[in-house]
Amino acid sequence: MSDETQKSRLSVLSSHLTRLPPASSLMASEKEAALAAAPSDSPTIFDKIINKEIPATVVYEDDKVLAFRDIAPQAPTHILIIPKSKDGLTGLSKAEERHCEILGCLLYTAKLVAKQEGLDDGFRIVINDGPKGCQSVYHIHVHLLGGRQMNWPPG
Repeated sequence: MSDETQKSRLSVLSSHLTRLPPASSLMASEKEAALAAAPSDSPTIFDKIINKEIPATVVYEDDKVLAFRDIAPQAPTHILIIPKSKDGLTGLSKAEERHCEILGCLLYTAKLVAKQEGLDDGFRIVINDGPKGCQSVYHIHVHLLGGRQMNWPPG
């Protein structure tokens, strides 16, 4: 791996470990992180959270999924829901029929966590996929956003 690639990947990881400034600079940072990210067999920041190598504010956990608060929230409630086993599912575009169960678990967990968080008036589910979808961590994950009025169209 080249030094430039390593620096780019470190930048992506650090963007997920530190609080970023709000609004347009945050969107630019996330876009830059997504464009710099690349799928790999290396452990992601989410693998490290699952393995308790990196702390996270966990709000839900069972044998299949883990849900924790995003460190750069885009809404009063912003929770990431991830499968504990990646099983080649780096993004939605990589899904195969064998992934249907875990994809369903992710969405059902989003519903459970939304209820737990008191998001009775509604919430938004987002799955970013690929660089143009602004995916910066290649371990499929669902964003649960709520606690404010969402706008349409998004992004």
